[in-house]
Amino acid sequence: MASAVYAGSFDPITNGHVAIIQAGLVAFDRIVVAVLTNASKSPLFTVDERIEMIADAIADDPRVEVDRFDRGLLVDYARSKGISVILRGLRAVGDFEYELQMANMNRRLALGITTVFVPANDYFFVSSTLVKEAASLGGDVKGVVPELVERKLREKYGR
Repeated sequence: MASAVYAGSFDPITNGHVAIIQAGLVAFDRIVVAVLTNASKSPLFTVDERIEMIADAIADDPRVEVDRFDRGLLVDYARSKGISVILRGLRAVGDFEYELQMANMNRRLALGITTVFVPANDYFFVSSTLVKEAASLGGDVKGVVPELVERKLREKYGR
C-alpha cells in the first residue's frame, strides 16, 4: 500500500490543503495528515479543533488518516508510521525554494525518505495566514475554506 505523510499546522485547513490531499490520493492509497503543534506559534485553533475541521473537510475518507505530530523530526514521524514519502504542496516560486531546502535536508537526515510536490493549482494564492487575516477583518472567505472552517472563523471573530 503506497502511503504519504502530509504535515502542516492547518490553522485552519483551506481548500488549497484539501486540493493537495485529493491530488495526493491519485498517487497514494493512503495519506496521513499530520497536524503539527508548534510551540513557537500561537494558533487560532486548538489541535483538536484543527483535526475536527480536517476530518470534516475530507468527509471522513477512509484513505485519509488525521493524526497529531507533537515533536521531533518529520522524517522520524514518517518512519514511525512506516511511510517513506512526504507530500508537500506548492503555491508559488518562493514556496519551491523553501520546500526544496526542506526536502533535501529530510533526504539527508533519513535516506529512503522522498518528498513529492503537488501544485496548489486554483488555490495558489490561499494561505491559512491570509485566510485568518481576511476573516478577522470581516472579509468573506467562502470558497477558499471548507464550510465548517468558514463557520468556525465567524465564531472566533464574532461575525
